[in-house]
Amino acid sequence: MQQGELVDPFPSAAGRLANGTISRPAIEWEQRYRRTVITSDTVATAFVVAAIGNFFGVRDAADWHEKWGILAFGTELLVLGALAVSRSWAPAVLGQGAEEFRRLGRSLFTATVVLALGGIALTSRNIKLWIFVAIPAIALVTMTARYLLRLRLHKQRNEGRCLRPVLAAGSPATVRDLISRTRKFPHLGWRVEAVCTPDGLGPDGDHLDGVPVVGRLADLADHVRHAGYRVVAVTPDPHWSPDRLQRLAWNLEGSDAEMIVAPVLMEVAGPRLHVDAVLGIPLLRVSMPTFTGGRRAIKGVVDRMGAAVLLVLFAPLMVLVGLAVLADSRGGALYRQRRVGKDGREFTIFKFRTMVDGAHAARAQLADRNEGAGLLFKLRRDPRVTRVGAVLRRYSIDELPQLFNVLTGSMSLVGPRPPLPEESAAYGPDIRRRLLVKPGLTGLWQISGRSDLPWEEAVRLDLRYVEDWSLALDAVILWKTLRAVIHGQGAY
Repeated sequence: MQQGELVDPFPSAAGRLANGTISRPAIEWEQRYRRTVITSDTVATAFVVAAIGNFFGVRDAADWHEKWGILAFGTELLVLGALAVSRSWAPAVLGQGAEEFRRLGRSLFTATVVLALGGIALTSRNIKLWIFVAIPAIALVTMTARYLLRLRLHKQRNEGRCLRPVLAAGSPATVRDLISRTRKFPHLGWRVEAVCTPDGLGPDGDHLDGVPVVGRLADLADHVRHAGYRVVAVTPDPHWSPDRLQRLAWNLEGSDAEMIVAPVLMEVAGPRLHVDAVLGIPLLRVSMPTFTGGRRAIKGVVDRMGAAVLLVLFAPLMVLVGLAVLADSRGGALYRQRRVGKDGREFTIFKFRTMVDGAHAARAQLADRNEGAGLLFKLRRDPRVTRVGAVLRRYSIDELPQLFNVLTGSMSLVGPRPPLPEESAAYGPDIRRRLLVKPGLTGLWQISGRSDLPWEEAVRLDLRYVEDWSLALDAVILWKTLRAVIHGQGAY
């Protein structure tokens, strides 16, 4: 086999249709993973229902079958039915993104509402147990099980397994960006195995970043029919007029290919994108980002309650850290610094002191050694950092006092990084959009590499959060922050 030659990833599963199109059933690992998730949800639901029924029903064993049995079976059937109806087991959402858990949560909420209405209609006195105990317990167990399954899937993808073969079609620049992103984030499950460009050539002749260029954009449908790719990723190029995209969609009918079109608004995603049909024309509607309203009010309540709980939990640790800072070097335990918050208003941020006293005044002497990206000043081996400070920075313990900022409302648990006044003064109009929301104790930058990120990437992540914020995204970021802090990557 020649280097770069395409290999049929599923040779034994392929079958040729009458029109010459190669038909492949769902990828074996996709079928296996979906069956595993369904089994996990079913077993978890049955386990919770049985455990609650046995624990509470034993006190009323005489009429168990009459009262508890019907409710137990009905609750399990209702939950599984809601999961099926909301397409929580669709292969497209399993294993990546917040949509999987969003659908799972929506399904369980629907089951709760239906169960409550059923209890009212049947005047059941036992329905509260299933609403306030069983459903939350099912949510906890099923979400934990799905997260563990996702971790295993992501590990396999990082090893080069369980990836969907992709044929990318567009301009060389946009295709190269797609290839780079799929290689950087293999857990998303895509592997670009072939490319089509406007002239059928790549910068390296018949290759583009090591991926074979198999033809022109005009011949894309023929390549899909004869090679049976599962995903066709269409990236921006002047060739793709609405008429040509429609013809491509028609030509792919009857194949197993999933056509995915990257819109021009690359950084707008999630709940802000909607597809509407107006006068028979499919339109991509982009709703305005929300900076006020009910969801923001909920976020504010969660921020303050979460900060209060975390301060209580971490109080003993914070006392010990403060004593260690005082014992390690001269100066106070806390460091106060002016930062810029929502709408450009300045506030005082609190951190444990990690540098020697007077470190800010010595910064000018180190300006020529700056390793930070863009407007940031960073040194991997900053001589001003104390021994205790190095440990605190590695595991982000120095940021725990910022919980007081969250409690007082100047910061949020999740948001963009709070900039210094001199950084904010140098912002252009685009970057200033970071100041439309409260800065966060953690954010997309925190779980994506922190100080190792290029300046442009850090800004892109912050703007993406501002544009596409949701409560589900906050939950995902908070969960992933724990892993980022434990690994200590990019913290110095």
